[in-house]
Amino acid sequence: MRAPGVLGGYPYPYRSNSLNLFRLLLAALVLVAHSFYIVGVGDGPHIQGENLGGWAVAGFFVLSGFLITRSRLRTRPGDYLLHRIARIFPAFVVCLVATAFIFAPVAALIERGNLDGFLSTPVSPLQYIWSNITLYIESYSIGTTLESVPYQGVWNGSLWTLFYEFCCYIIVWLLGGLALFRRNAALIGGVYLLSLLAWILTPVVERLGLDGSFLLLAKLAPFFLGGAFVYFVVERSGINHLLGLGSLVAAVLLIALVPRWGGQASAPLLAYGLLWLSTIIRQPSWIARNDVSYGFYIYAWPVQQMLVLVGGAALGLGLYMVTAAAVTFVLAWLSWVLVERRAMAWARPERDRPQLDATVPGATPRV
Repeated sequence: MRAPGVLGGYPYPYRSNSLNLFRLLLAALVLVAHSFYIVGVGDGPHIQGENLGGWAVAGFFVLSGFLITRSRLRTRPGDYLLHRIARIFPAFVVCLVATAFIFAPVAALIERGNLDGFLSTPVSPLQYIWSNITLYIESYSIGTTLESVPYQGVWNGSLWTLFYEFCCYIIVWLLGGLALFRRNAALIGGVYLLSLLAWILTPVVERLGLDGSFLLLAKLAPFFLGGAFVYFVVERSGINHLLGLGSLVAAVLLIALVPRWGGQASAPLLAYGLLWLSTIIRQPSWIARNDVSYGFYIYAWPVQQMLVLVGGAALGLGLYMVTAAAVTFVLAWLSWVLVERRAMAWARPERDRPQLDATVPGATPRV
């Protein structure tokens, strides 16, 4: 175990933290935020123009930045890419297929009573899969399904963030090949500041002709890179209780008081604060061994739409959310057991799988 760093901190407990629990709670917060839109009862709570789901995604990104940077520094370049692909794509593709050939036909039967033209009406089920298979979401609808719900024609409004997260994986993969990146936090700190500046100077970026896709990356990348920067800080100085609490307070103040870019500016503080919390809040041992947060995130929206389709909105918003969360959790568990865990095991040869490590997303073998 390392000695306390210059800030008097203790080494981050990579084997005994609550990050799986935190990610699951963030995924649940996304479900809560989306429920208002999907049920058709308004936009729900917002902070600085961003709904609760958007802030939950920010939390995902800062924690991912921390964990993925650790993965990059502990893994060969080719293995790193293989591990990231295995973690994201198999479950994602299965979700696309399940949406196209299970959820959507059931919805068609509920709405119209038949499947006439289901396989050929644009956007066809196969086209839905094909157009989205790269993670960049181009098609949200399948044929004429979901025409009778408040949020019409959208089968999964959550998946779009995965493309930008994978872009951040590539950024860290490239930076990881530089000696300066591995020596200290200077390079990643500079890249974080550049990403923050790109978001602050959005009007300039737009005048340069860059489209909305780049702006979404500019919006999300500072969170990921802020978490990556904090990895180096924590590795050098550990976690300090006073700094952890102070970071959370400072992050909340930045978010609350600085419009538009306060969240991005708070990213390193938010990352440090959440990491500190993950060392003092316990998580159930079952959650420590099983990371169902990814499955929960990708299946929540279609489950919510199906629940509305069968009259679930009549339960009232609170009971609707609880019911949607329960059904989503079951699918998330199946995704973890049948797809995600197996894909990660396949991506790691036996010699590279000495033990489970709860620090890596999914409590999968150490990276």
